[in-house]
Amino acid sequence: MRRARPGAGAPRMPAAGGGRAEPGPRGGPQRQRESRRPPAAPPRPAAPPASAPVRPAALVLVTLLSFASRFHRLSEPPHVCWDETHFGKMGSYYINRTFFFDVHPPLGKMLIGLAGYLSGYDGTFPFQKPGDKYEQHNYVGMRGFCAFLGSCLVPFTYLTVLELSKSLPAALLTAFILIFDTGCITLSQYILLDPILMFFLMGAVLSMVKCNSCADRPFSASWWLWLSLTGVNLAGAMGVKFVGLFVVLLVGLNTIYDLWDLLGNLSLSVVMFGKHLLARVLCLILLPLALYTAVFAVHFTVLNKSGPGDGFFSSAFQSQLIGNNLHNVSVPEHLAYGSVVTMKNLRMAGGYLHSHWHLYPEGVGARQQQSWACCCWKRRTIKVGPVPHAEGRLPTREAPWGQAISPAHGTSRSKRLCVTAYLHKDLNNLWIIKKHDSDTADLSDPSSPVELVRHGDIIRLEHKETSRNLHSHQHEAPLTRKHFQVTGYGINGTGDSNDFWRIEVVGRKAGKLIKVLRSQVRLTHVATGCILGSSGKTLPKWGWEQVEVTCTPYLKESPNSLWNFEDHINPKLPNISLDVLKPSFAEILLESHMVMIRGNSGLKPKDNEVTSKPWHWPINYQGLRFSGVNETDYRVYLLGNPVIWWLNLVTIGLYLLIAVSTAVAVKRGVHLSAELKELSRVVLRGGGQIMLGWLLHYLPFFMMGRVLYFHHYFPAMLFSSMLTGITWDTLLKFCAGFLSPSTAARKVYGGGVLTLVLLIMYSFYLFHPLSYGMIGPMASDPSSPMAGLRWMDSWEF
Repeated sequence: MRRARPGAGAPRMPAAGGGRAEPGPRGGPQRQRESRRPPAAPPRPAAPPASAPVRPAALVLVTLLSFASRFHRLSEPPHVCWDETHFGKMGSYYINRTFFFDVHPPLGKMLIGLAGYLSGYDGTFPFQKPGDKYEQHNYVGMRGFCAFLGSCLVPFTYLTVLELSKSLPAALLTAFILIFDTGCITLSQYILLDPILMFFLMGAVLSMVKCNSCADRPFSASWWLWLSLTGVNLAGAMGVKFVGLFVVLLVGLNTIYDLWDLLGNLSLSVVMFGKHLLARVLCLILLPLALYTAVFAVHFTVLNKSGPGDGFFSSAFQSQLIGNNLHNVSVPEHLAYGSVVTMKNLRMAGGYLHSHWHLYPEGVGARQQQSWACCCWKRRTIKVGPVPHAEGRLPTREAPWGQAISPAHGTSRSKRLCVTAYLHKDLNNLWIIKKHDSDTADLSDPSSPVELVRHGDIIRLEHKETSRNLHSHQHEAPLTRKHFQVTGYGINGTGDSNDFWRIEVVGRKAGKLIKVLRSQVRLTHVATGCILGSSGKTLPKWGWEQVEVTCTPYLKESPNSLWNFEDHINPKLPNISLDVLKPSFAEILLESHMVMIRGNSGLKPKDNEVTSKPWHWPINYQGLRFSGVNETDYRVYLLGNPVIWWLNLVTIGLYLLIAVSTAVAVKRGVHLSAELKELSRVVLRGGGQIMLGWLLHYLPFFMMGRVLYFHHYFPAMLFSSMLTGITWDTLLKFCAGFLSPSTAARKVYGGGVLTLVLLIMYSFYLFHPLSYGMIGPMASDPSSPMAGLRWMDSWEF
């Protein structure tokens, strides 16, 4: 084969805003075809580039308008709105250094806490529920921090579109779309993670585009600056929410395209290509990972006090938290009969083995003539199986649904109490270790000898509060098919052979002692051969969303079927310090991510909570109540400006039509003037990057199993708004180009842009009460000033 000459073949697409020159027209048959074709006279785009002094002035203008729209009435309403109850409370945890658990990485909450601390908030407001009055507490600092970051989105998108299109009107149109969007304003004015996430997301996109524009000056100071800032913003986006990975993917695809383009440049040596590759590895992989890890290091350093998140993490991690019952304590090292213990499942957020007095709801189950009972968390139940007749079924009195039972309700052995996994510390997590063939009441005698539990022993576990034995039988578990049910059974520790369990330590031989915290044990049911474990499934609302405990007949070893003994009380045994069990930072980092991932996948909607589906979002189908329900309330409603959102939706289809037509024209070798070549570059390269960003931030939600809300679409909305600015600017330039007089072309172009801006501003005038608050009749009332604006029945303002 003949080696291609540099510059021959298909022209390479330059980076967005880049400085690489396109090679000349292709030779050979293509050039002959072009010579036969009469020269085309394409329309000439109108609107010359804006002069240099106009651009800084325009940037200042849109920035001031953005800040004014976000900070207007920032302190209203003076009560907790929507998810401020979560993220404001988490900011308080940082100020108080109290450990908590959340499904998102910590950077956003950490910055909210820092903003509150610097603005004088003392971290004492409880943030219990929406509607609670802030009163004398300083909350404006945290709202102001989020509003500041939300205000920065407008200049970021302005600069991004200006860099991609080299068109001031396109950048201004994009800026006005975001300035006057009621949804973006509302989302920026409260203590939420969304403005923080979108700040880093758009920072990464802007830095990526700026770095691409320096492609003709590689390794210059500006090139290194923008490449490094891209990595910093990627770390920030990932550190706020896991959906920040979508912008990581966008930057990654851009980097792969850029490197592939460099690889095809035969004038670039292999050594120089290696430098390009290493620079991107350093700034776009190693730097973000280092910063992301540092965020967690600060997170675990600051939150050093015991709090509501302890139970989600391992016993070894909890021993580091000040105030935790495992911190700086000494416990007996080896397990003994008569010891009072708690057992923690080793799967992430597996919970403690737990039981409690409680009856199952009446009428549940296939065999209604048999007794049904359940014991789990306080005021909570899960499904359990019927009581086998062989084990004795006595007439009993049952308590109503939701009512706890006690010996007064009858203590028949047929009333089986259910066993679950509970994520929090509780006295109902305590169990007594007994021999399978004798009572251990005499072991409480100080003079009785201590007998240690060994690997392979057969034991009974008696629940300390209810005196019921841990029990299993061949009835199906509540949720997991082909797993056996686990219950509490017996009277004062007296049960039957289904209460016997063989205790085994992973990797140990028979006769070895069992160590607290360090030994990983499994409990094998002697009668059926099944293994005690946590299925990890969250029970439905009738089960109060507890974690199911089953006895699995499948003997495959997994963290679900492994346990460790955490609390250990036995006054007859000597104690050891738990400091020797301190985990490494890498172990804590891995554990925290596993817990967050599981928590994210298990999110379910609350009662009366408005959720949505991804197809709802682009059409602005349904909003979210941020504040108020009745006509006497101060109401704030999260809903996008309908004109803007529907314009964005139409533009996506319009862009696809223009992009396909342009790509076909370029592929067929249609002769284009220099101006049209530039427009085609903007459409295909600049618009293509933005369209890819929209797809990456929208389509993945269709594959998510977790609960979804309207606000999840706003990162994608940023990209659709930028696409609107680029697409309509390009379309108007092309249409104006058909008019020969330059003055008429400019009037058409300028008039089109001005019409869009005025339409956006007028729609904001109509819908601005959604963001800044409404009091009075609901829109469904004909006397309401908003009555004529309820264009869709699904809108609830």
